[in-house]
Amino acid sequence: MEALDTLSRSQDRTLATNRLIRNTYTLLALTLAFSALMAGVAMLFRLPYLGPLITFAGYVGLLFLTTKFRNSGMGIVCVFALTGFMGATLGPLLSYYLATAHGTQLVMQALGATALVFFALSAYAFYSRKDFSFMGGFLCVGVLVAFLGGIAAILFDIPALSLAVSAAFILLSSGIILYQTSQIIHGGETNYVMATVTLYVSIYNLFVNLLHLLSVFSGDD
Repeated sequence: MEALDTLSRSQDRTLATNRLIRNTYTLLALTLAFSALMAGVAMLFRLPYLGPLITFAGYVGLLFLTTKFRNSGMGIVCVFALTGFMGATLGPLLSYYLATAHGTQLVMQALGATALVFFALSAYAFYSRKDFSFMGGFLCVGVLVAFLGGIAAILFDIPALSLAVSAAFILLSSGIILYQTSQIIHGGETNYVMATVTLYVSIYNLFVNLLHLLSVFSGDD
């Protein structure tokens, strides 16, 4: 009887994990498409860049609402509001890069590299079944340090520091993809709304910072 109960609980956990994975990646695909649409709208209507402070404030506010309503249908609305906003802020940035000599090539390279990194790391986490929860503390501290470094690079206009910050965010975003995927697989994350937001932000940061580094090395930035 005890063996049957254990088997039943194991099957329930497997079903719950599979449902979480399905919901997370379905929502992630939809939000990425919506974000791309909003970026296109921003480019079409030539919306101005809002600046880092307004962008960050909007992100934090929408993230707070998403977290607050993560267990209700309103959480889905907040996720699309958040990713749509981030897509709209990406539009002016893409317009800037596309106006450079190698702009189209750079954007496509950054997009391709982002997709390759995301799928490779996700596949590794899924098929290796390794638990990357030990990375949580390091990633949290790393993001904080990189964020403060980014502020310093903007305030003091230090190009070398800006490059270092972009490289750091690429590594950190890659680590977060591994960490979050592992959390989904091993039950550390049970809410698909928050899992989607974490993966989306990692993909967003990965793309933006890869684009920055590629533009610098190509001489277009």
